[in-house]
Amino acid sequence: MAIKIGKRPSSAFSGKGLKQAIDEQLAEICELYKADAIPWVVGYSGGKDSTATLQLVWLALASMPADQRSKPVHVISTDTLVENPVVAAWVNESLETMRTSAVAAKLPIVPHRLTPEVNDTFWVNLIGRGYPSPRPKFRWCTERLKIKPSNRFINGVVRSNGEAIVVLGTRKAESTKRAETMAKLERQRVRDRLSPNDSLPNSLVFSPLEEWTNDDVWLFLMQYSNPWGVRNKDLLTMYQGASEDGECPLVVDSTTPSCGNSRFGCWVCTMVEQDKSMQAMITNDEEKEWMQPLLDLRNELGQTDDRSLRDFRRITGAVQLFHDRPIPGPYKQSSREHLLRRVLTVEKWVRENGPPYVRSIQLISLEELREIRRIWVVEKHEMEDRLPKVYEEVYGQPFPETFDDGRVFGSDEIAVLREMCGAEDLHFELARELLDIEWRFRTKARRAGLFEELERAFHKSFFNDEADATDRERRRRRALDAAQEGKHTQLPLIDFTPSENT
Repeated sequence: MAIKIGKRPSSAFSGKGLKQAIDEQLAEICELYKADAIPWVVGYSGGKDSTATLQLVWLALASMPADQRSKPVHVISTDTLVENPVVAAWVNESLETMRTSAVAAKLPIVPHRLTPEVNDTFWVNLIGRGYPSPRPKFRWCTERLKIKPSNRFINGVVRSNGEAIVVLGTRKAESTKRAETMAKLERQRVRDRLSPNDSLPNSLVFSPLEEWTNDDVWLFLMQYSNPWGVRNKDLLTMYQGASEDGECPLVVDSTTPSCGNSRFGCWVCTMVEQDKSMQAMITNDEEKEWMQPLLDLRNELGQTDDRSLRDFRRITGAVQLFHDRPIPGPYKQSSREHLLRRVLTVEKWVRENGPPYVRSIQLISLEELREIRRIWVVEKHEMEDRLPKVYEEVYGQPFPETFDDGRVFGSDEIAVLREMCGAEDLHFELARELLDIEWRFRTKARRAGLFEELERAFHKSFFNDEADATDRERRRRRALDAAQEGKHTQLPLIDFTPSENT
């Protein structure tokens, strides 16, 4: 194995030794805690950095007299609902153990498991709305799944108390970019060790591990027992299992491995080419082979050439060209149904073939399925109501909820409409949407907005096909250029004149 030689970051414990350095840091945390009445919010992901951070705070509070532990310490863990199942199980178990231990030790530590609102979940946006898998230029997931739930909680603390101190396990040694950001915030400090929070007003950030190296973190975790009762060695084992070669560099002594930069995250993440941690888990541990179908599904989502799976129109129905080709939009109806079937099939397989602790795994919740169904039927006018049929095809039993909005058009009527339209998919979509719009407006005393809805439907689906839509958009652009040059003064919203491909 090749050995990489480079400059190693200096340990935060250099010149002091581990015990003295930790004692000084615990004393500092105690002083910061007692300095004011501002509540603390500790970010906890279950990984090594957040575990070390919370462990420091816990040990500091435990060393103080009970009458000085006067303000709450909220521990927040954001579950994106698509976390690596092994890590998610670890975090959930840790939170429950933490809750019990904090009560027994009479510590003001309160754990919270945060989740995104159903409207923001991964599957609702991917399968429901048809958002393509996240990409570097369309990273729609992080804000919805991680940032919003934590910010919503912190803002609630701020509203109740005026301020909040957010304690994070960020370290300068993580990356050059992280070091630059932390150094910038450090120069803006208004109090010792407390940096302003760029995204959340009236909140300050405390990073007790900011000068720690990766080895420092593992040294601390291996030498100081976890105070709420989980085993840090189990965490180490989990990191080892997620490392590509199953081994980690030296940290404590010649027999104790550390785990380099192993990271965990969403099992559906397509922001990287490969999910090396999940692949390593499967390769290094026979008991994790049940995760292979999840990895296969993740790799399917990560395919970059997905133009055939997506509509040639944007999600608004507009046609936008790039180098004379339409920019692909959301997944087509058939693609979304396929993805739903794949998720349910993988879920069913894991429940039937996985180890006992994943027999009740829920890759997609009933609440998410309910919202996906609503989006398909109500927002996308897909009156076929295909979700219950897909569910029954996979599970062999009826979907557990009914959905009755009074429509007279059922699957049989839609099948007749499809037959009448033949191979003209866009004409079928247009007729279906027009019928649905008219049905929704039928009981309104004032049908304000009806014509606008009808016009939007025509604007989205009156083309013959993608070639026709592309040709019309080229002509619209030429007309727009001419109008800007003063040759024309008005452009129609929709050009109904025949195109070259009509």
